[in-house]
Amino acid sequence: MATRPFHPFSGARIAVVGLGRAGMPAARRLRDWGANVTAWDDGIAAREQAGEEGFAVLNPAVAPWAWDALLLSPGIPHLLPAPHPAAARARDEGVPILADVEFLHAAVRASGSRARFVGITGTNGKSTTTALLGHVLRAAGITAEVGGNLGPPALGMELLGDEGIYVLEMSSYSLERIAEVRFNVAAMLNLSPDHLDRHGDMPGYRAAKARIFARQGAGDVAVLGMDDPWTSSLRDGLAARVAPISGQAAQPGGVWAEDGWLRDDAGPLVDLALCPALPGAHNAQNAAAAAAMALALGLSRGGLEAALRSYPGLPHRQETVADVAGVRFVNDSKATNADSTARALASYERVVWLAGGLGKEGGIASLAPHFPRVAAAFLFGRDATGFAATLAAHGVAHVVCATLDEAVPLAAEAAFGGAAPVVLLSPAAASLDQFSGFDARGNRFRELVDGLVRRAA
Repeated sequence: MATRPFHPFSGARIAVVGLGRAGMPAARRLRDWGANVTAWDDGIAAREQAGEEGFAVLNPAVAPWAWDALLLSPGIPHLLPAPHPAAARARDEGVPILADVEFLHAAVRASGSRARFVGITGTNGKSTTTALLGHVLRAAGITAEVGGNLGPPALGMELLGDEGIYVLEMSSYSLERIAEVRFNVAAMLNLSPDHLDRHGDMPGYRAAKARIFARQGAGDVAVLGMDDPWTSSLRDGLAARVAPISGQAAQPGGVWAEDGWLRDDAGPLVDLALCPALPGAHNAQNAAAAAAMALALGLSRGGLEAALRSYPGLPHRQETVADVAGVRFVNDSKATNADSTARALASYERVVWLAGGLGKEGGIASLAPHFPRVAAAFLFGRDATGFAATLAAHGVAHVVCATLDEAVPLAAEAAFGGAAPVVLLSPAAASLDQFSGFDARGNRFRELVDGLVRRAA
């Protein structure tokens, strides 16, 4: 018997604007699910590809309006700092501007599935926590789709049955564009200044992030970080059961790290020293969040311990790429702001530091308490000179380089000369001045270190 086509969006007219990592998979999936899809990208090559795949290619900003919804790529603003013309037009037409997860959630529910949705956000640690929870669930034999802002986009995921779980890393950019999505388990790890050009100020940024708890009820679970006031102050306004988490202090009713152990009210969960891919207090908080969510989803304590110990780590997040002549090379390219780099620097007693790129507001001034750990810094990218001025003011030895290619051999030479046992790429800056993304930056670091390994062999 032929399978009946699944067309949850039959007849829906959807404009997809931004045809990158998430946009093209979204356009394809929505068309497969019966939608009448129009595609647009400001880049000619992306438009040509969409046309070759049979999509109608029109600019919603100027064409006669004929759409019920606008799916806008997360990186394209719809409000601040200035709305994309297609977004401005959609707002004038009173049409919703949505994220891809909105359509995934609607399709799953239209299929009749009761699969659960888990959303994870925060300024730092959300990728590690998302990957870690996915690892824990799969180790327990649970079918899980893991992605969102990390890995496959929402509309690149498979439809799951009743027992399945979607684990989604949610950026503030996506969260401000959800309308009906309800997360059965939602986590807010921490908040520190980031993306303020997009959200206006810290209250605006927090409000966007807090949408992860929208539509939760008493039967849902809100995992909430207690280690910063911007996050912990959300507690009293939540409708779900709150599971507090911390990498620093006991949290009755939740999960926390204490004396090197992950614990909850029932006692020790795992010795974090046996989890080599989770170094430092920041990863203790990430582990606490993953544990709290796993327990809320029904996993056993014993299974949780084994899975945490076997977690292999996340690429570009404190990833050891080589040990050469007693020097450890660590790829933390995903550290695109100072707060994230602070967590990396705090994990090592002494480092040769590689940093630079497109700095965020405030640069690296907030990292001053960690500067005594820096034996020498090798700086690259657009804001290298600004970073250098901060280091000079604190007496930190540093060298300004043009590129990462120039900086890595110099950093290695310093480390091999006895400056420090760790070469840490943790840029405290975005990558788009010289790379297509943090992953490309991390991959180039790995290639450069591989060259050092071959020469040392």
